[in-house]
Amino acid sequence: MIDLYYWPTPNGHKITLFLEEAGIPYTIKPVNIAKGEQFAPDFLKIAPNNRMPAIVDHAPVGGGEPISVFESGAILLYLADKYRQFIPQDPRGRIACTEWLFWQMAGLGPMCGQNHHFNQYAPEKIPYAINRYVNETNRLYGVLNRRLEDRAFICGDAYTIADMASYPWIVPHERQGQSLADFPNLKRWFDAIWARPASKRAYEKGKAVNQGVPVMSEEARKVLFGQTAAVVQK
Repeated sequence: MIDLYYWPTPNGHKITLFLEEAGIPYTIKPVNIAKGEQFAPDFLKIAPNNRMPAIVDHAPVGGGEPISVFESGAILLYLADKYRQFIPQDPRGRIACTEWLFWQMAGLGPMCGQNHHFNQYAPEKIPYAINRYVNETNRLYGVLNRRLEDRAFICGDAYTIADMASYPWIVPHERQGQSLADFPNLKRWFDAIWARPASKRAYEKGKAVNQGVPVMSEEARKVLFGQTAAVVQK
């Protein structure tokens, strides 16, 4: 019913977290981003930003032609609305859930991504850039820790797409220069999500797709970090 174009990155894990929790049948279509498979013409038809994940829903509500969705936040909203799961149905709860989903998409994900880049992948270690993004990651962890002070999950007692969006970006906390011991509310939340059987199933799916430890070759580095307009227009 759902084709998931996927590679086991934080953004990819968001969608398997949802699908495993909801028990929705899906087929993984691997997109090896280190080999440039995100630039394949067929993939660009459904993901014009040449990024995964993306989905194709072959049984959309109301029938008709399959619906494709790109951008992980948009996919989570689409699935939550279609299946009426993991998003509050009351207006105030939905607004809060959407706010925190957008917080992750606009803040936590991009800042942690830059943290990873300058700490792990940049050929030149630039102290200013490293400090900038490690510190901003730390600030965002603090925002989430404060939010979780009086609630089990980001939007209250219920697990939602806001949690699914944020959790995969906290998984590599050590690589981001962060210690969960400094954020007790965040650590409690993190441990609770990992304890869910669906979380473990989702991450096992990722291991099956990308077996072994990936090696960042020079060619892969060029594919991932050398993109300009010319790459997507050719």
